[in-house]
Amino acid sequence: MHVVPRQGGLSPDGRRQAGSGQGGELAVVGAAEQVTEAWLANRRLSEHTRTAYRRDVGVWLAWCAERGVEPLRASFLDVNAYARGLEARKLAASTVARKLSGLSSWYDFLVKIRAVEGNPVGGADRPYVSRDHSSTVGLSPEEVDALLAVAAEAGPRSFAALTILADLGLRVGELVGLDLVDLGWERGHRTVRFVGKGGKPRRRALTGSAAEALDAYLAERGDQAGPLFTTSSGARLDRHAIFRLIRRLAAKAGIPGAERLSPHSLRHAFATTARAEGVALEDVQDAMGHADPRTTRRYDRDRHNLDRDPAYRIAAARARRAGG
Repeated sequence: MHVVPRQGGLSPDGRRQAGSGQGGELAVVGAAEQVTEAWLANRRLSEHTRTAYRRDVGVWLAWCAERGVEPLRASFLDVNAYARGLEARKLAASTVARKLSGLSSWYDFLVKIRAVEGNPVGGADRPYVSRDHSSTVGLSPEEVDALLAVAAEAGPRSFAALTILADLGLRVGELVGLDLVDLGWERGHRTVRFVGKGGKPRRRALTGSAAEALDAYLAERGDQAGPLFTTSSGARLDRHAIFRLIRRLAAKAGIPGAERLSPHSLRHAFATTARAEGVALEDVQDAMGHADPRTTRRYDRDRHNLDRDPAYRIAAARARRAGG
């Protein structure tokens, strides 16, 4: 990272020079972007997340420039004003919270390299995001079946990709990041390896239906090394193609709200169906790669059912003891 200081600001290695004043300025064009790249290089993130973080920091820097705010001297009041502006654009609370979270991480990095004294996002008012609600448009099991039926007619690649999303609940980035070498066997299970959120290596078992769909696709694709899902030119299929595919096939299947569906809709359906079928919360959490079980609980649509209140089981156990 090469950052030129002004008024005793940051040294070329990104650290504050001895004797510099508080909040030294990034003095050259592109310096902020270089700081951002240094920040991203210190984190294990998917390329999609890196792109989103670059964009979010860029929007914040543009907002500061328009209002004459020095980013290294911004206060929590500036961040509050910025957040209110995002909300005025009718962005969802979860989107605003995500943008502020990324910005907070950026400032944490600046604190570590002693470019700023403190993180202004830390004292800002962040929007409340309910863990009991997911903004993703979900699919019922019947709608998933209808989508896969249409996908089967669209061809082996489409059917294999959507079957893996539906049966394993992978993130779209995990799916399109697969290479042929990631397929394998372990203790009698067909498996797929991928890099999950946070750069964590993960492995999942392929269901029989996913393996069958994949074999049909591989018979057409061939056994050449490289990306598992490719375009007709041999390039890696990207997430945008999967978005378009799902919406196009959902519309053909007559699924309501097809234009608002996303690959995450299949991930959402995987989790809600698993919980509805009685799969233990911790097993669903592990399958989805959630670090926090509260994230998984959002998909448990039946968790507020009073029939599941543990008080009933405790009372029943007490009655059995009294009767025994």
